[in-house]
Amino acid sequence: MESVVALFREPQQAKAALGALQARGFEREHLGFALKDVVAEDDLAQATGISPEAGEPGGSANVIRGALLGLAAGLALTVPIWLLFLIIPDTRVYSDGGLTSMLFGALGGLGLGGLFGALTGSDHGDYVKLLRRMGVPAAQAERLYGALKDGHVLVIARDPAGTRADEAISLMRRHGALRLEDVAGGGRLHSERSGHDGH
Repeated sequence: MESVVALFREPQQAKAALGALQARGFEREHLGFALKDVVAEDDLAQATGISPEAGEPGGSANVIRGALLGLAAGLALTVPIWLLFLIIPDTRVYSDGGLTSMLFGALGGLGLGGLFGALTGSDHGDYVKLLRRMGVPAAQAERLYGALKDGHVLVIARDPAGTRADEAISLMRRHGALRLEDVAGGGRLHSERSGHDGH
């Protein structure tokens, strides 16, 4: 299985590319697209009959990230109060209570951050992981995702036989696929073509 990934500036360009791919015999279940605008995504899905591509679940990385951010937020809220207790002579007697509040703030932030991280980690929004699974190198996957967040449309064509990837690339270029360097600054790819195993 080979996959061709390309970026388009406008949903209309992606629609034309998806239509051309279908006209040349690429099956709907082997095509996908992604964009951050939910309304435009729904319009494109209805116009082409192709389902939007879901990213991979975020997983435990989101839990850890959320917990660390929560810990930092908890400390950011409580450490200044504790420092004020230490600096102002009349409030030094409360510094032990300030330490306790700092501990609870850190633990509360850690717990709540981890909880929210777990909730967001269950969604299908990790496109970097999806692209990496398709064999796109990490640096390009990050830049493709950055372009997606900036409003570009990501189109994916899968070639189960591994014989029509060049045709897919040619069709996408003909319909306005952008070079990655034009979108994200630096780089060499017009579209990324590779197998699921990364070869």
